[in-house]
Amino acid sequence: MDVQGILSEMTVEEKAALVSGTDFMHTNPVPRLGIPSLCVSDGPHGLRKQIGGGDNGTSSSEPGTSFPTAATTACSWDPELLKKMGEAIARECRYYGVHTLLGPGVNLKRNPLCGRNFEYFSEDPLLAGVLGAAEVDGVQSQGVGVSVKHFALNNSENYRFMGDSIASEKTARFYMKPFEYIVKHSHPATLMCAYNRINGTFCSENRRLLTEILREAWGFDGVVMSDWGAVRDRVAGLKAGLDLEMPGDTLICRKWILDAVKDGSLPMEDLNLSCRRILNWIDRFVKPEDPSFADWDAHHALASEIAAGSAVLLKNDGTLPLRETDRLHLAGELFETMRYQGAGSSMIRPTRVTTVKDAFDARGIAGVSAEESDVILVFAGLTDLYESEGCDRENMRLPESHLKLIDEMCETGKKVVVVLFGGSAVEVPFHDKVNAILYMGLPGQNGGLATAELLFGEKNPSGKLAETWPLKYEDVPSHETFGKGIQEIYAEGTEIGYRYYEKHGIPVRYRFGHGLSYTSFAQTEWTKNGNSYTKTVTNTGDRSGAEVAMLFLDGELKGFRKISLAPGETGTVTVEVEDAPEPEYPDTYEVPELPPTLPVTLESRFTDLKQTFLGRILFHAVTSVARKQTREAEKKPEGPERDNSVKSAVFMQRILESNSARSLSMCAGNRMPYNFAEGFVELTNGHVFKGIGCFLKKIKVPKLPKDEK
Repeated sequence: MDVQGILSEMTVEEKAALVSGTDFMHTNPVPRLGIPSLCVSDGPHGLRKQIGGGDNGTSSSEPGTSFPTAATTACSWDPELLKKMGEAIARECRYYGVHTLLGPGVNLKRNPLCGRNFEYFSEDPLLAGVLGAAEVDGVQSQGVGVSVKHFALNNSENYRFMGDSIASEKTARFYMKPFEYIVKHSHPATLMCAYNRINGTFCSENRRLLTEILREAWGFDGVVMSDWGAVRDRVAGLKAGLDLEMPGDTLICRKWILDAVKDGSLPMEDLNLSCRRILNWIDRFVKPEDPSFADWDAHHALASEIAAGSAVLLKNDGTLPLRETDRLHLAGELFETMRYQGAGSSMIRPTRVTTVKDAFDARGIAGVSAEESDVILVFAGLTDLYESEGCDRENMRLPESHLKLIDEMCETGKKVVVVLFGGSAVEVPFHDKVNAILYMGLPGQNGGLATAELLFGEKNPSGKLAETWPLKYEDVPSHETFGKGIQEIYAEGTEIGYRYYEKHGIPVRYRFGHGLSYTSFAQTEWTKNGNSYTKTVTNTGDRSGAEVAMLFLDGELKGFRKISLAPGETGTVTVEVEDAPEPEYPDTYEVPELPPTLPVTLESRFTDLKQTFLGRILFHAVTSVARKQTREAEKKPEGPERDNSVKSAVFMQRILESNSARSLSMCAGNRMPYNFAEGFVELTNGHVFKGIGCFLKKIKVPKLPKDEK
């Protein structure tokens, strides 16, 4: 593609269309000039290729392999596994004609209650950066782009559409480290900017974030796209470095662009710069679909391999691995209905699912009643209603019914093994009562096979926790304020996770990097030679296994290597440490006054509409869409399709409640044009005639290039 030549022939109307998406998951084509539409699709731990043109929720998607989520794969501490996963997902993208995967998500885990923690890697920026970069390398090696998200300081869900992350420059740079690492080491095709503000300025129009830091300081030369509905002021966004508005189809944004070019408030060079980046992106990644690329059986097997390599043995007194002669009592709802993925935009329609029950049935293993057993296996964890994109968890506890079941099984006097599923840290009050705890995370569609192989010792657990598990939520530094208001104040600075607990001597349930094995290892001390650090690791047990050597300097993780060793084998690991001194950034911030909740504005949380009589009517009218979707989903026959439909409906309800009128309009396109959002606000505030006037307004723009005859 002759990018410069095409750009010189484009009209301003075509340029305004090119910097906007259309039909939710595609960029606008320009048929006159042969510019094709580029297809993006949700990731990050599998492909969610939606059927049709609009947003069809999570249940109306093409089948794809549901791999373990980032909260799980991070515990592998194995970049090679992440690269293999990225390659496989990209091959499925090529199969379906998807050109860019929306992922990975590399935001740091500031607080264990973040509802989207299952989709993020770690509390440590180096670990998140290295593993994120490995996934990016895998995806892009197959000719598919990525969109690393959500840039930046997007660490909570309750107020993500309008929240203000208030942090010092030093703290903000700490949270940006995974993005910086990936940009400099893996050169991602695109980055996705977050919904939230940073110190009062929305990420989508934050020039310091998108141009001065990302492009000028780090050297990023790809496309910056918005999260879906994250645009507020489209012209300010273009000036700041936001190239692509998604999902687009917002008449108002095209009008703003065209008007600003006409009156000179938007320099043509700013619009051209974004168009040039988008054209280069299209030229590099738009390829026809290729059905030869996907090997579904191989990917299903890979999902199990990754799950097994990521599982963490939290406790074991020798009860695991199980013996063939052990009589087993099988308890807990997650034995049959294993939770294998999160809820929200990353929810995948799996090609198949192998639950733990499926894996046990394939081995001919049937449970006995508890009194006759040698070992009780309890399958427990966080269910779909406890953690999801769109809202933060209310507490760190497991469901009460799961805790009660574990206690009841412990009272039998039998050996008890707990197999835990879930995408984030939980309180473990039963730690001292049970004999073993195996944490599977959210292990993907073939997690049942991996669970069985680990329990019976066919594979050896080698995962290490990528986040600290506190004893109780009250020990978390941000526990008093997290997720409770529009202002998210990062008062603890960079002291999150292990940095905080170790500095202040606070005991934890399981430390960052914790993980046991069925064998044992001995490690020497690190020896330094320039920027290289070396140590030897020996498998001193009687089983093959893998160990992670971690290098901490001044209390921070500076490098790591995973090594697999046979019994009695010794290996050498070397870690290279980047020796560039870190700049000193200011460590102060200002907290502005909270905005009033009335009158309601375009930026108010949608639940704020309920403060007035007319607002309540409007709120219930909009959210009735999700309630209807829930009713329809619940009528479906039992099975994975029904479960995914119900989860999709619940997710929709949460998203609608937490949106603002502005972000809802920017995401809904022609279904809720901007003047309707303005009308909602006016009616809520009791301005009936002004509201009606807004609804009657017409936003006039030229036809899209694809609609021109």
